Parts: sequence; structure tokens; C-alpha cells
Amino acid sequence: MAAIALPSEGVLWRPTHNPWLVALTVTLATFMEVLDTSIANVALPHIAGSLGASSDESTWVLTSYLVSNGIVLPISAWLATRLGRKRFYMSCVAIFAASSFLCGLAPTLGMLIFFRVLQGAAGGGLQPSEQAILADTFVPSKRGMAFAVYGMAVVVAPAIGPTFGGWITDNFSWRWIFYINVPVSILSLYLTQRLVEDPPYLKQERERQKGIRVDYIGLGLVALGIGSLQIVLDKGQEVDWFSSHWLAALLTVAIILLVSWVIWEWHHPNPIVELTLLKKRNFRTAMFFMFVLGIVLYGTTVLIPQFLQLLLGYSAVSAGEAMAGGGFLMMFMMPISGFLVAKLDQRMMMSFGFAVTATSLYYMSTHLTMGIDFKTAAMLRVYQVAGLAFIFVPSNVLSYVDIPREKNNQISSMISFVRNIGGSIGIALISTFITRGSQQRQTYLSSNMNQSNSHFRQMIDGLTATLHSQGLSTAEATRQAYGRAAALLQQQATILAYGDVVSVMAVAVALLAPMALLMKRPPKHAAEAPPMH
Repeated sequence: MAAIALPSEGVLWRPTHNPWLVALTVTLATFMEVLDTSIANVALPHIAGSLGASSDESTWVLTSYLVSNGIVLPISAWLATRLGRKRFYMSCVAIFAASSFLCGLAPTLGMLIFFRVLQGAAGGGLQPSEQAILADTFVPSKRGMAFAVYGMAVVVAPAIGPTFGGWITDNFSWRWIFYINVPVSILSLYLTQRLVEDPPYLKQERERQKGIRVDYIGLGLVALGIGSLQIVLDKGQEVDWFSSHWLAALLTVAIILLVSWVIWEWHHPNPIVELTLLKKRNFRTAMFFMFVLGIVLYGTTVLIPQFLQLLLGYSAVSAGEAMAGGGFLMMFMMPISGFLVAKLDQRMMMSFGFAVTATSLYYMSTHLTMGIDFKTAAMLRVYQVAGLAFIFVPSNVLSYVDIPREKNNQISSMISFVRNIGGSIGIALISTFITRGSQQRQTYLSSNMNQSNSHFRQMIDGLTATLHSQGLSTAEATRQAYGRAAALLQQQATILAYGDVVSVMAVAVALLAPMALLMKRPPKHAAEAPPMH
């Protein structure tokens, strides 16, 4: 039987209301926030046309959100402790609702970007707050199922965002992708006020920190550093990376600021972000795994629709529909993983998840061809996400091993932060590698396209004869034959580049499978009661 302790110690505290009602309540707003990271993607052409902006200018609608979101994520734990987690969470939901409404009303692109900055800042506090609330609401033996619910919001929302956004934009207006957040936010505020509460230890920690001076230097360093890094990642491919002097300078500034921030926070007695928690083996390993998960999840979320639209001519909505099957599978797999995490060795589950993900990525790399049909493309996404639930849930559960309860906010904040940074880096790297890889493949393939190659001559002669039979002159038919051969070359080079990128991801994920065994299993007594601190 668990030891009885005073409530002030926060040992056996339990929420007043049913924990599952609390879980569903906080998941509601988080799902809405994660959805907003991708829902606007397909609406950018409509936004640009409506507000009289160029395509390049309209991308700041996405960049502004990601930058402010990335800045708030690492400091959300500190804000939640200083303000009170429930108060901070509800403030984030309220600001998110208000800024969403203002985004829908925005008369100019500049105003829309400003309101998106507010929206992203508010959204940055929702994910880590939810994860910390779940960690406190459920005993360790039940956290697996709780994190499975959270995982469905974090993983499924980006997958269905483009489809949902495309449907709203086509049938109503791009402004409604922002308006729909308002009623959901109001419902979330009402339920949070009624059901969510701060545990006693968190209230004590807030009282303790009232007399502590704010680490303004750490706050400034992380805000400027993360903001600079996000802009570099988002705009890198667009401006050809380091051929742009301003981007190279911004990256240098970001590195200097972030290195300075790490050194400053590591030695500060009351840091904004407690980086010394990385001394805990499970936590630093989980951080690394979440970083990789972010690269794979968000990277492939961009890669597959891009392949379908650019090479196969699918519409944005159809490409999004091809992703939907993976989202539905995750909704099915997350609860299974949450149930098994309390029964099996979580480390073996993670190894299995990495192995399945690596295998599916390799399978995907061999099936990305011009002959792929819609069903095959949808199934590739289904296979690719099949193992992610067995990585996400156990990793989140194990990250809290040996961590004092008063540090739960810090754990959830940093886990969410590295996953999002991993996603930003994954999207940036994949886009760059595909562009550069297709150029390299094109150079290699073009070396065989000359008159000394009998197969090439036969292809040109055949195309010329076909076009000539359709009424073109011999000279025009020959010119168009070479043009079609060049287009085919570029197309095949791009397809091969997609396969190369996915193959590299498969190898990288496969190498992580044995690394899961580095983590410690939670102590058996943790299944009954939280540890005393």
C-alpha cells in the first residue's frame, strides 16, 4: 500500500475530477493549436490573392507563427510556474482565440502576420502545459494511456491539417480556418475552469519563486536565438542558404546566442530553462528521440504531399487525403501503445517502433515512382506512421523517470521544444536535399543522354516520328522530342532524389533501435504512487 503523506508534500495528490475528463479537456486546445501549424499551408495562394501580396510574402503567415511558437516553447515551463499553470494555460487559450479571430478579420498582410505572431506565442504554451498536466493528473502506471491521448493530438493534427484547411478554403473562405478556433477555445476555457487544477506542490513552487529575480539575460538570449534559428530554417531553401549573406549572418548570430544561452543557463542558480536536467540519462535520451521523431514526422508530412502535387499533379486536397489514412491509424495505434506501455518493457517497445519505422521508410523509398497510384501512396503513409506510436508514448513515459514532480513543467516544455525544432530542421533539410539531390542525379543521368547512346537515339527517333505523324514539321518534331526527353530526365532525377532522402532517413532511424536500451526502466513502486520529493 502506498505511504500516506501530508497534502503539502504533494505525494498522493489526485485531481478532484475524473482524470480522463481532464485529459480530454486539455487535449482539445492542444489539437487545435497543432492543427494551426499546418492548416494554413494550402490556403496561402488564396491569402496572397485576397490581400494583394506575393507568394513569397504570404509565406510569412507560416514563418511568423513558427518563430513566435518556437520562442515561447522553451520558456513555457518558467511562465507556467511563475503565473500558475492553470492560469497560464487558460491565458494561452484566451489569447489564441482572440488572435485567431483577429487573423480572420485582418484587412492587410501586415496585420495578419502580426496577429499570427500573437497566435503562435499563445499556442507555444499549450503543448507543454498539457503534457505537464497529464503527468501530474495520472499516476505513472496510467501515464501511457494519457500520453497516447496527447500523442493523438500532436501526431494526427499535422496530418489532417492540410486536408481540413483545403476543404474549408475551397468551400468557404480562408478566413474560416482561423474563425473555427474561436468556439473550440471558448469550450476549452469553460471546461478548463471547471475541471483543471494546480497540484499543491506547484502552488508551493510558485510561492517560492516569487522572491527570485527573473533571469532576463537567459530570457533574452533564448528568445533572440530561437527566433533567429527559426527564420534561418524557414527561409534557407528559398534564398539558397549561405549564398545569401543576410541568412549566413543570421545563422552566425543564432549560434552565438544559443551557445551563450546554454552556458548562461547551465550555471545560473535560477534559470529560465533548467538545462542541468540533461544530466538525467532518460531525459537526455528522450530529448534526442523526440528530436528525431520530429524530423521524421514533420519531414514526411511535407515530403509525401509535395511528391504527389509536384510530380503526379494531385490537387492539394487530394494530396492531403492521401495523408489522412496515416492519421486514422495513429488514432488507433496510440491507445494500443498506451495500454502496452504499462505491461511491457518500454525500451523494447521503442526498439520495435524504430525498427518498424525504418523498414517502412525503406519500403517507401523503393515505391516512390511515377507509376504510383493514390491507394499505394496512402498506404505508404500508413506504413510509415505504424511504428511511431511505439516510440512516442514509451519515450514520453520514460522521460519522467528520476525527475522530481516539481520539474514536470520543465520536462514537458523541453520535450515539446526539441520535437518542434526537429520538425523545422527536418522540413528544411528534406527540401534542400531533394533540390540538391535532383541536381546531382540530373547531372549523372544527362551524361548518358547523347548521340553515342543507342537507347537515347532510339527514344529521340521514336518521339520525333510520333510527333511528325501528328502534323509537326521534322525540325519542330525533333525540337519537341529533345524537350520532352529533358523534362523526363528532370522528372526521373527528382524521383530518385526523393528515394535517396527517404533511404537516408531509414538508415538513421534504424541506428536508433539499439539506443533505446540505454534508457532506464521506471522503478516498480512507481506504478502505485508517485515518488516523494
